[in-house]
Amino acid sequence: MAHAPVALVTGAARRIGAAIARRLHAAGYDLALHCRRSRDELAALADELERGRPGSVLTLQADLAEFDRLPELVAHTLGRFGRLDALINNASAFYPTPLGTTTPAQWDELFASNARAPFFLAQAAAPHLRAARGAIVNLTDLYAERPLRQHTVYCMAKAALAMLTRSLAVELAPEVRVNAVAPGAILWPEDEDNTEAQKAMLARTPLGRTGTPEEVAEAVRWLLQDAHYSTGQTLLLDGGRTLLG
Repeated sequence: MAHAPVALVTGAARRIGAAIARRLHAAGYDLALHCRRSRDELAALADELERGRPGSVLTLQADLAEFDRLPELVAHTLGRFGRLDALINNASAFYPTPLGTTTPAQWDELFASNARAPFFLAQAAAPHLRAARGAIVNLTDLYAERPLRQHTVYCMAKAALAMLTRSLAVELAPEVRVNAVAPGAILWPEDEDNTEAQKAMLARTPLGRTGTPEEVAEAVRWLLQDAHYSTGQTLLLDGGRTLLG
């Protein structure tokens, strides 16, 4: 009997992470799903998926800024499923850090989730991904390549993640493919109600709409399952926005 492939997804309880979890589960993956604080949402998601396929979901809680938790996430996944085929680095902190007010603690928090944890998770997962001839997908951002006002530290951290994607593609080849998805406007920040700025952004988007979490999730699935000759690439999922500056 063939074993289901296994994916570890960080930041999987809500929004894009939950959409990725649902899409990969539907594609036949068993899942190790991580959250930091959203335990209730993660438990509800796991229950939903488990109803469809019992024994297919492991839930894990960790602060990704705590180094020891990172290899533990990989170890718990292997302990439950015995293999690891995919790592999806989705967890991300995002908030403004205006120049003149930024603190070292903010720097550390933004880099911890967006760059440091993905590196050390990949390092812990690498031997197991090699054995499975698996893949890594990182969730980067358009702002890894172009600055967003008042978000210098976030942009720097995502730029580090973009370089990690390219560098790991070289380091882990040929057994492991490493790619990224860079979403454009998919979900507005939950605490933001700036409709004029949102309208202006959509006016610069040729497809004229926001993307959906499900479209991001399908891009992740494609990179894991179908993009057999792609590594070190970043798939822009922005409705064409970067074409217009």
